Amino acid sequence: MHKLFFSAAFSVLLASCASPPEAPVLNNLTGDTLTLTSTRIDGLLPTDVLLLGEQHDAKEHQEIHQHVIALLAQRGLLAAVALEMADAVATTAGLHPSSTEQQTQSALKWNDKGWPWQAYGPAVMTAVRAGVPVLGANQPRELMRGNMNDSALDGQLPGPALKAQQQLIRIGHCNLLPESQITPMTRIQIAKDIRMANTLAKAALPGKVVLLLSGSGHTDRLLGVPQHLPASLKVQAVRLRAGDAAEGDKAEAFDAVWVTPALPEKDYCAEFKAQMGK
Repeated sequence: MHKLFFSAAFSVLLASCASPPEAPVLNNLTGDTLTLTSTRIDGLLPTDVLLLGEQHDAKEHQEIHQHVIALLAQRGLLAAVALEMADAVATTAGLHPSSTEQQTQSALKWNDKGWPWQAYGPAVMTAVRAGVPVLGANQPRELMRGNMNDSALDGQLPGPALKAQQQLIRIGHCNLLPESQITPMTRIQIAKDIRMANTLAKAALPGKVVLLLSGSGHTDRLLGVPQHLPASLKVQAVRLRAGDAAEGDKAEAFDAVWVTPALPEKDYCAEFKAQMGK
């Protein structure tokens, strides 16, 4: 049964290709993985928007991205894939399913230094092979300085949510940022969430799913993208979590939590201090 399911999904994704894919597409899936992911998706459908919030250094999370794209595409339900990993306006909509990885990276203006293609390429290429548009959804860097000075962004979240977002900015930067930078950095986070929400809303199609791949902070129902989506859209927010629940996690922030194996302990603050020193 598993082998038949894999074969069917793979055939659908490659049916429109004029030549074999340059990237490995679906070759890391097993029957058990497909079944588990398929069951998880069943529990979230129907929905207009599906948000998958990852931990960026957890490779299992990028593998899940690929699994979800493959399964939704195989069912004919995937309207588009939106990415935090590419800036808004960039799109693969003009590409043929047989386009190369290089053509895809060019269309998305991919920044491999910031987002390693080796990690995210398989998911992106799975969508391209299926003829599903991949959309950049992040706020372009050149707009961020203006966002930092835009006090109107402070009113885009309810007061308690704004304070919670500011506290996350402090903690996320290891309490090393000057207090004067907390408000401007929070505004950038809010601007990113608004941009992603607008991208998703524009790509929504009746009876299909728009998928967002981003960090889990952006998919938080209380603070992130869901705050800025039209009420008319049904939204499911998933957190991909490496290891056990973190203290202070709020159940109402996500519709589902998909747990993956814990990662080796890592001192992220030591790395951040080193980057600040440079």
